[in-house]
Amino acid sequence: MRVGLSSLVGLTLLGLPASAQDITLRLPVACEIGRSCFIQHYVDRDPSPGTSDYQCGTLTYEGHDGTDIRVPTMAVQKAGVDVVAAADGKVLRTRDGVEDISLTGRGRQSVANTECGNGAVVDHGQGWEAQYCHLAKGSITVKSGDILKAGDRIGQIGLSGMTEFPHLHFTLRKDGKPVDPFAYGAPEKSCGGGKSLWDASLQRALAYQAGSVLNKGFASGPVTMEAIESGATEQETPTTRSPALVAFVRAIGLKGGDVQTLTLFGPDGKALAQNKAPPLDRDKAQWMMFGGTRPPEGGFRPGLYRAIYRVERDGRPAIEQAFGINLRP
Repeated sequence: MRVGLSSLVGLTLLGLPASAQDITLRLPVACEIGRSCFIQHYVDRDPSPGTSDYQCGTLTYEGHDGTDIRVPTMAVQKAGVDVVAAADGKVLRTRDGVEDISLTGRGRQSVANTECGNGAVVDHGQGWEAQYCHLAKGSITVKSGDILKAGDRIGQIGLSGMTEFPHLHFTLRKDGKPVDPFAYGAPEKSCGGGKSLWDASLQRALAYQAGSVLNKGFASGPVTMEAIESGATEQETPTTRSPALVAFVRAIGLKGGDVQTLTLFGPDGKALAQNKAPPLDRDKAQWMMFGGTRPPEGGFRPGLYRAIYRVERDGRPAIEQAFGINLRP
């Protein structure tokens, strides 16, 4: 997505000390990648109508010019997740006042000229500039002209502008042109190569993941995507007296042809239920599945119940996640 605060692009920074030609970035969200936040989309490196991320994968879409860092649920977003400066710099412009409303069911015309939603553009010197989009209404704490240090708060993740899930859209530019912070300098359409601009301490956490588990847990009945997104499933703790025990997962970055299996095991290690979905008909930005069982007469036996979620891709394991719950009366 090319999102614009168009009047904020192309300005230069004055009065900041000179820095190295290549920028070093810290994570622009106060979260832990793979635990409290996840990368949903990378830069689209294919200039043709096709799409390709920096590893020639499908975790992007046509024309996407930034990195999307999402949080697991709306409940997490509403609790507040800070967006911070990725490097030292000077605030050029900001926008606030755009409502936090999902684009789902509204259409793109509803956010015409405010696709970025609430956001800021920061000049990081030496031709480097970053744009921070989809911030929460009323959360922006900086103004034009403010000097920032890396890690200073800019605002909080929101749902403003052209988005269907709470996340930060982070676009990095060099001399006015978007660049991929995971593969700076790599030729277009190349697989790998280039230079990572992220700080060395982030390299392991930011290693490419061709799909991830965003949410997982247990419920006492069927689960909906809406219940997961709202955080309602996190408020429920099944017991030995629950009418059912249901394991659920929501995964992101799945590919057409992926085969998913979710298996529930009892305290004795025996499988109680299994949901094996048919191969996906196309790539999926996110997908939810669940499987479970009703209790035997007298209720569920107390103890540790486990679930294992597996994704097979092209005949090989792609994702595996195990999780459990101790059932008590």
